[in-house]
Amino acid sequence: MNNNQIRLFVSIAESGSFTKAGLEMNMTQPAVSRAISSLEAELSVKLLLRDRRSGLMLTDIGKRILVIFREILSGYDKVEQEISAEKGLEKGLIRIGAFPVASAHLVPKIIRAIAASYPEIEIRLYEGTVAEVKEWLEARIIDVGLIIPPDGEFDSVPLFREKLYAVLQDYHPLRHRNVICVKDLEDEPMLICRAGYEPPVVDLFRRGGSNLKVKYEVSSYLTALNMVKEGLAVGVMSQLSLLSLPPGVIIRELAPDAYRDIHIAVNSLAEVSIAVRLFMDTALRLTSDPGTAAEPPEIQAGQD
Repeated sequence: MNNNQIRLFVSIAESGSFTKAGLEMNMTQPAVSRAISSLEAELSVKLLLRDRRSGLMLTDIGKRILVIFREILSGYDKVEQEISAEKGLEKGLIRIGAFPVASAHLVPKIIRAIAASYPEIEIRLYEGTVAEVKEWLEARIIDVGLIIPPDGEFDSVPLFREKLYAVLQDYHPLRHRNVICVKDLEDEPMLICRAGYEPPVVDLFRRGGSNLKVKYEVSSYLTALNMVKEGLAVGVMSQLSLLSLPPGVIIRELAPDAYRDIHIAVNSLAEVSIAVRLFMDTALRLTSDPGTAAEPPEIQAGQD
């Protein structure tokens, strides 16, 4: 079992194709098949199955070994990064996972800063829900993720705290209020984003002594804004998702105040690579700098 066999197996598992993996590794398909057969023979287990309907599939032991192989490859990458650092050359790969709002408003600035100073570092971005980012971390598909707590299964550090606001159609009866009490939303049909976004909203209503009546759950903050625009519900949404409001949508302060925390998470802070540490340090520096942090959305005063 060697480095190339391990990389080849991981590439096949992630692409679902012998052909694509062969192209990535600059190998012919017969060579790919021989390498995988040799690996399976050495391990004395079947790692991959071919099914006419489902295509290429991992066996149960193949799924477990995939996670271990990703850890091994991460170890190889760390060795290469240490050697490069010793020579004064910053190289490496950073696989980042982020949910859409963080991906759109936080990650690009971090990538730009790293690329400007360290052009030899390769960055791959994976965008998904908060739940998917956590799954990718656990499966070692990504090295670092931007997530929303709770995150007890990972090592994490706070990155950014964003305020929550009430989001209304501009003809809503509560539009005249500059601050909306959560109690005033008790009888309102509410809209929330799922897949990890819910806890801060649920906690807000609990602290405000109000009953949360969820009528719609969506995954996309753009969908949520357009549903509010159509007067279908009232939303409670975060600062970063409200930087570009569509016409017909207004926001108001909430009482009590509510916030949502975004954390940088890794499997182990003690074991992160030089490249991942660079990403984390850059992210923390940029979000703590008032000149580069995201500005809060503008709130127009309610009119009588």
